[in-house]
Amino acid sequence: MKSRSKNDYVAAEAHASLTTGEVIKMLRELKGWTLKILAQRSGISITNLSLLENGKVDIGKKRAKQLAKAFDVHPAIIMFPEYEAIEIKKAS
Repeated sequence: MKSRSKNDYVAAEAHASLTTGEVIKMLRELKGWTLKILAQRSGISITNLSLLENGKVDIGKKRAKQLAKAFDVHPAIIMFPEYEAIEIKKAS
């Protein structure tokens, strides 16, 4: 068997990118929470959570902080999912 050097390997590229709304929904479902429970924990209305999950409104810093606190994750995980995929996997 031929030995390989570190230079023979290339890092894998991401297969899918997530939107902020998809991250919110994924984290909520992984916790087993309904929109009502997340609304209670975050202080964001069910209507606004639904709009966020479906990409109908932008998240903003305030909402990101509220959701991050509810999920017990860093706000960047929610605001910048394309950069935080590894952290999202840890949170689940």
